Amino acid sequence: MNAKSELGRALITGASSGIGATYAQRFAAQGYDLLLVARDQQRLEALAARLGEEYGVSVDVLKADLTRREDRARVEARLAEDSSISLLLNNAGVAINGTLLETDLDRLESMIELNVTATARLAGAAAKAFAGRGRGTIINVASVLALAPELFNGSYSATKAFVLNLSQSMQQELAPQGLRIQAVLPGATRTEIWDRAGTDISALPPEMLMDVNHMVDAALAGLAQGEVVTLPALPDAGEFDAFTAARLKLTPNLSRSVPAQRYGVAVG
Repeated sequence: MNAKSELGRALITGASSGIGATYAQRFAAQGYDLLLVARDQQRLEALAARLGEEYGVSVDVLKADLTRREDRARVEARLAEDSSISLLLNNAGVAINGTLLETDLDRLESMIELNVTATARLAGAAAKAFAGRGRGTIINVASVLALAPELFNGSYSATKAFVLNLSQSMQQELAPQGLRIQAVLPGATRTEIWDRAGTDISALPPEMLMDVNHMVDAALAGLAQGEVVTLPALPDAGEFDAFTAARLKLTPNLSRSVPAQRYGVAVG
């Protein structure tokens, strides 16, 4: 039996392939024990066996469809009850292709269940557990489309804007309690999500498409550097800092007792 890791256990959703599987390998290499969560039991078990053998860490698997309330509840319970879990990677997500007018509304609802509801509930469960222990890391995988809703399906972009806003709010609330929060905003990354969304990535310019290994390595470097929001492809971090400063400059005027003069509303 493997000895318990001093780093604790990393719970990774969407762990069977792509970004999640790559993070799993990196965390195992760092010495974390793992709890891998996804729908594909066969893939999970194969990955668990490989990582356990290669890195000598303990790897558990939990088959769960996070669009289902009962499956989410099992993962939430594990977060609440397993004190060895020290890191949550909220990675599971799905995209849909096409415009809002073309979108099947049942698929839209399922995407929201996974990208928003599951992400929020697991983040909340982890936050409660970690705050009680005074330590823990929560990584929420969003997308650059959180900042650029014009570029893709707006409903998908909206789910990722939720993840970004949630993460920034969590950082403000939970950092004083010893927690680390990071939102990762990948650009176009080579994973299976494109096939599942029905999008042909060969149509994208090669210079826009990042290898998943490079993306995860950059995200982990951002975590080590203390970034709250990591954009792996952005050359100049000062551009995002300027964006944030411009956003915060709006704050004093976002809620006032009278309408702005440009609307011509007479106030007695």
